[in-house]
Amino acid sequence: MSSEMVVRRASHANNWYSGSAKELRNQLETWLTTAGSSTHGPARAIIAPHAGYHYCGACAAYAYKEISPQTTKRVFILGPAHHIRLGGCALSPAKVYKTPLYDLNIDQKIYSELYETQMFEEMTLHTDEDEHSIEMHLPYVARVMEGQSFTIVPILVGSLTTEKEVLYGKLLSKYLADIDNVFVISSDFCHWGNRFGYQYYDKSAGDIYQSIQKLDEIGMNAIEKLIPSGFSSYLKKYGNTICGRHPIGVLLNAVHELGNSGNEHNAALKFLKYSQSSKCLYMGDSSVSYAAASLKMD
Repeated sequence: MSSEMVVRRASHANNWYSGSAKELRNQLETWLTTAGSSTHGPARAIIAPHAGYHYCGACAAYAYKEISPQTTKRVFILGPAHHIRLGGCALSPAKVYKTPLYDLNIDQKIYSELYETQMFEEMTLHTDEDEHSIEMHLPYVARVMEGQSFTIVPILVGSLTTEKEVLYGKLLSKYLADIDNVFVISSDFCHWGNRFGYQYYDKSAGDIYQSIQKLDEIGMNAIEKLIPSGFSSYLKKYGNTICGRHPIGVLLNAVHELGNSGNEHNAALKFLKYSQSSKCLYMGDSSVSYAAASLKMD
């Protein structure tokens, strides 16, 4: 556990999103305005994509509009590991995450609590800066929470077994139950095409892009039911390349744990927007799907 002041740079700025504070703020505000007012909030958790903003920035806004900044003091961000082998979850060595808008402070108290469970390791700064799944949410968090006093809790989620998803869900459930907290679950949906090694096609659905949408919708319906085993069964049946399936699994298990705890937490998750990077018509095409969802709890 690092004690020095480590700062994580905005390593994907000027590439995956604008590094200009003015341009970035204008883009985010435009997308949030287009998404409209809250329809399924205030969110206790959201699911939102992490691709380049050119592809998914507009879709992500539909999730972020559901966050109530006035009641939020802490934002947990669970992102999947794309570049390293990780069998559990890891925390950042940084104390501060930079964004083009302003710096975000990591909640060291929560980090200490997580380390004490001995279920979290510390990633290297290189691993942190190489990974995009958490960083792509930082500008949106900064914009939505602007003017508020808050901290962030970034967590890198590895290739968890079903059993580990249960364990991490139980561990994080108390934080999900806290009305001061919001969870951001970072995930794109179907990665379709030969370059992704995945070309499931149900011709009865129509064109390839329509088959992809139907496939994703079956998955989104399973997630909305908030039954972890249902989502696991879906993944086993279809093998859909949802890169944030493990963070989603952790969230579902956290909600399930609260339902079993004897406390009344009426949870409802709803998908609010869906899009694709392109419409696949031929087997040589490729695309990535994006979806935005909000979980509210009474």
